[in-house]
Amino acid sequence: MHRTRWRSIRVIALSGIALGSILTATTQTAQATPTGPDVSSWQHIDGRMIDWFAVRRSGHQFAMVKATEGLSYVNPYFVPDSLLMRAAGVARGTYHYAQPGLPPEPQAALYAAVVLGQNGPLDLPPVLDMEHSGGLDPAGLIDWTHRYLNTVRTLTGRMPIIYTYPNFWKSAMANTNVFTAYPLWIADYRGNDQPEVPGGWPAWTFWQTTDSGSIPGISGRTDINVYSGAQGDFARFAHMGGLTGSG
Repeated sequence: MHRTRWRSIRVIALSGIALGSILTATTQTAQATPTGPDVSSWQHIDGRMIDWFAVRRSGHQFAMVKATEGLSYVNPYFVPDSLLMRAAGVARGTYHYAQPGLPPEPQAALYAAVVLGQNGPLDLPPVLDMEHSGGLDPAGLIDWTHRYLNTVRTLTGRMPIIYTYPNFWKSAMANTNVFTAYPLWIADYRGNDQPEVPGGWPAWTFWQTTDSGSIPGISGRTDINVYSGAQGDFARFAHMGGLTGSG
């Protein structure tokens, strides 16, 4: 994920994107291993938009988009990216960057209000990005995480995904195994055949393999992720059947 420094960015208004373009987006046959970037305002260098059609043509089926952070930050490119990636047929995941020094329920409410729903065609489940403790000890952070996840699940109707990296989970979360019911998105850039999986998870769902990848249509470097199949058929997991007419 991309860290919390940002500068004021002019929101670029989009016009002329018809709802019909979303419903007629072309969905290609699923790859053996679905892949995709995750993006934030950092991928909009000098205000440039992401060419989501180029991303899809290059073979990537999904992308994770930063929606919110803390209690007040909304990614200024979240709405344009959401509309364009749906039009291009790219499944959309969205994430909230946690600030555990602030209460969890209002953060969950902000996120749920911004993401424009998580149950439509091409929607992956919501994601909680856990990278900082906010000064909480492990017991406090575990409680904070439970409260956030319960609130988001109630507000969106979907089981959230947890994003983290091994060292953070083992230290800040005391390597707790109480969250194994939630899908895991793990960041591990060490180039091994498989990522390190902390916290007693039986399997990872998404693996962020690099933070310096290159994808057509995206300016500069970006994170790249792979789907494991742990949640079953990707098209079903991402609600692609709503576009293709398949189950």
